[in-house]
Amino acid sequence: MIPHHPKPGTSTTHSTQAVTSPPRPSRVVPKPIPPQQTLDTRTYQINQLKRRYPSHKETSLPGGTGTSLSFNLVPSDPDFPFDLPQLECDLHIPSKYPKSPAKLHVKNSDIPRGFAINIEKGWDKLVEERKGGGGTLLSLVNGLDKRLEGLLSEEKAETVKLTIFKDTRHLDRQRVEEEEEEVSKTEPVVVPPVRRAYIPLETFTQAQIAEAKARRAQEVRQLEARMGRLQHYHRSSDGIIYTLPLDPKKRAELPGELKGVMSVQLVVPLLYPLQNLRVLLNDVEGGKEGEELAEGVKEVEVREAEHAASVERVGQVDRGHLHVIPRPPEWGFGDDGTESSNYDSEDEDDEGGAELGKDSEEMGGSPLPTRTIEKGTAMLFPSIELHGIELLQVSVLSLNVKCDRCKTLNEVTGLKNNLDKASSCKKCATAFTVGYRQELVHMNSTRAGFIDATGCTVADLLPSTFVPTCGKCSHPSLGLVSVRGETTTNICRECHARFAFKIPDVKFLDYAPGMHTRLPPTSGPRRKTEKLGLHAGEPLPEKGSCQHYKKSYRWFRFSCCSKVYPCDKCHDAAEEHINEWANRMICGWCSREQNYSVESCAFCGRSVIGKRGSGYWEGGKGTRDKRLMRRGDKRKYRRVGGGETRKD
Repeated sequence: MIPHHPKPGTSTTHSTQAVTSPPRPSRVVPKPIPPQQTLDTRTYQINQLKRRYPSHKETSLPGGTGTSLSFNLVPSDPDFPFDLPQLECDLHIPSKYPKSPAKLHVKNSDIPRGFAINIEKGWDKLVEERKGGGGTLLSLVNGLDKRLEGLLSEEKAETVKLTIFKDTRHLDRQRVEEEEEEVSKTEPVVVPPVRRAYIPLETFTQAQIAEAKARRAQEVRQLEARMGRLQHYHRSSDGIIYTLPLDPKKRAELPGELKGVMSVQLVVPLLYPLQNLRVLLNDVEGGKEGEELAEGVKEVEVREAEHAASVERVGQVDRGHLHVIPRPPEWGFGDDGTESSNYDSEDEDDEGGAELGKDSEEMGGSPLPTRTIEKGTAMLFPSIELHGIELLQVSVLSLNVKCDRCKTLNEVTGLKNNLDKASSCKKCATAFTVGYRQELVHMNSTRAGFIDATGCTVADLLPSTFVPTCGKCSHPSLGLVSVRGETTTNICRECHARFAFKIPDVKFLDYAPGMHTRLPPTSGPRRKTEKLGLHAGEPLPEKGSCQHYKKSYRWFRFSCCSKVYPCDKCHDAAEEHINEWANRMICGWCSREQNYSVESCAFCGRSVIGKRGSGYWEGGKGTRDKRLMRRGDKRKYRRVGGGETRKD
């Protein structure tokens, strides 16, 4: 057979097989390198940075050792979690670059020095990683942009602040000598110089300094947590001077110059409590009022010293069953022997206030504050998980309530502390009112507050707003929306520590008058009411179907008894009450409990009602496919031709 060869200029209709073998190494073309980069690498890479950051500032380093290029790096990540508009970078490029590496200096004043050191170390690590790969300065800056979030999330590097104390003793000696010369010129009498006695600085051991720093940090966190939300609160950049608002209850009785005082400055030394505190009154001139205030402070110190001595004397007696409680200064007595407390029993009208006032009068002081009245419906989080959180509160509460008349579920949103909200049932228009009284959740209490419901009962918790307080710096975070079964994670905006919380389940307990002494504790392990033996990711038995509905692949949790059944008929057969609408379900394919969905699972996405369009029991829209029609459907055999026979 003679092969056919096409003539030149003609095309063939058949296709040739593609060549799959790799090309020869000699034919691989390398990436072209600009001639300017080969001739002068340093100048070329600096020009790249200048074009990338037009608002740069270029200066020469002292002694001509290199170039300083200052520019602002804006994080490119749209979900950047830190409040950092831009990173002020100062890049020092030596004259021998790229043989000598470039150094980065962070100039942001709003970033603590420890986090700035983390960024500079991250730059040095990038340079070391790409040392053999020939990375340019622009590629290193882009790599730093990608790692910026991770570098800021690391623990702050330890820093040391050096304080210079200037010795002025030689200046004082010189001034004294000059005064002696002037006196000798005017008067022949020689006056001996008055020299100040040298007072050596007090020294402390390393253990005392470490203990003082730990106590200072703890008390400063408590001060910021208590006063940080007030309007006139301010903290200096070095963390030594704190401006605190001052609002006395009886301002009219103060001296004239003290009536206008709105704030005070609290000076907390770095070695507190080894060094004493100082309190400065703003907008007050030193005069009689200041002297009276100083005398009052000294008087309080004398009382505290006397009380400490008395406590020490009592402690020497072997009475292990007795605990001495320090007496507050405001419960003391004046010079005339009468009580100096001016507090009135304003809380006697509250519940239990009369007894508290009586007990406090016997002790010679003001009435104790009343506790939260335990009535209504308590909201508990028995198995709550708090990681890095010391306090958690519900700022905005959303609930599902059930109408007392028609048992219909209604949503009530936007509930805030001590504010009642009125609404009506969407089915029978019965009016009801819901109120919320807030409590703090912590490691020793899982009760989040009380709900006062009139005309309805609490059914379930909807997505609500929670305010966690950081367990490291005691700084409250912004409101975070969470729901039962969801793990919420965030980063503290003050110390950048990561925290998380999870609410696996919620319980609502009705408090009646006289029951508060018989209620179960608010903390402790969760008591499971039913054990289904399910594992997430594994299918249910028979994929959730039952003898009544073979195409239903799920179980329902009925709101009337909170129990799980495959269908309403199975519920009626096992229970003695009438079933109510199920608002939650368990997928038959993955065994995950979730809110009720009509067709598919919210986790695995599979259908829970069999084949779609089959026209079966659960809301099918019908089908025109004769293979999928029921045998009892008259349209299945309509218009059958003469040659077709019915197949049963």
